[in-house]
Order: sequence, then C-alpha cells, then structure tokens
Amino acid sequence: MSKKSLKSRMVDYIFTISKQPVRYKDLLTANALYNEGMHVDPAKLNFRMSITKAYFVYAVICACILVPFIAFMHIFMPKVNNHIPIIGVVFATSCVFISFNYFTAWLRDSITLRLIKEAWLVHFPYFPYDKYNKKVEELYHEIRKKELPRKDWEQYVLNGLLN
Repeated sequence: MSKKSLKSRMVDYIFTISKQPVRYKDLLTANALYNEGMHVDPAKLNFRMSITKAYFVYAVICACILVPFIAFMHIFMPKVNNHIPIIGVVFATSCVFISFNYFTAWLRDSITLRLIKEAWLVHFPYFPYDKYNKKVEELYHEIRKKELPRKDWEQYVLNGLLN
C-alpha cells in the first residue's frame, strides 16, 4: 500500500471526482488557464468540492494550531491589560475566516494540477507535462486565433509538438 501525503488525503476527502474522462478541448483550455494563474472551471475537469468537508478539515487544522497557542497564551494573559487579549482575539478570528478562502484556493489548485496531469497522460502519453505544457498552451492560443474547427485541433497540436 502506497503512502499518501496529508495534502493528497485532504484532496481525496474534500473533492468528488467524476469517472468521466476529460475531453481534449477541456484539457487544452484548463492547461492554458492554469498556466496563466487562473482558476479552472471544475466542470471542465469533472470535479466538485464538498464545502461541508472543506469546513470540517479546515476546522480540524485550525484546532490543531489554535488550541496549543491559546493554552500557551493563557499563561501570560492574566498579567496583561484586558484590551490586548480582546484585540488579539479579533485579529485571530479574522485570520481564521480570511484564510479559509486561501485554503480552498490552494486545494482547488492542487486538484486542478493533478487532474490536468492525469488527463495529459491520456491525451499526450509521449510528451511529458513538465516539458511540453507551455508549448501546448502556445499552440492552443494559435488555434484560437486561427479559429480552426475543433476536429482539427488534435492534429494541429500534435504537428506543432513534433516540429
């Protein structure tokens, strides 16, 4: 049995992934958007996030971080002015709620990259993702500029990769 990283376990728990394969056009679009730093539409890569599970995992992570911190801070707080702990609690609470958006974006980027690489192995088995993803992105933008019909996309990209 292979060992999975904590990140991989969280992604597997939070996201539902369809068994439908990723279409060629959707892979090209997702690759281009991901390389540009944009979020990819989950429907293109056939995944869905369970917000309830995401909140649960995030709450566990926050509890693991905040409970020891709060226990440590209770040693010093009786000796401090009452206003400082109130400001600290407001700051900590805002950080918890704001960082949830960063947490979900990080998880979404992780699943996006993983699904792009899995679909890449299906559509481009002889071209490693790390080496050719930028080239395929350039070819995709050329296809869009030339307004080629979709039936010719695969041949155009393969010819571009072989040249």
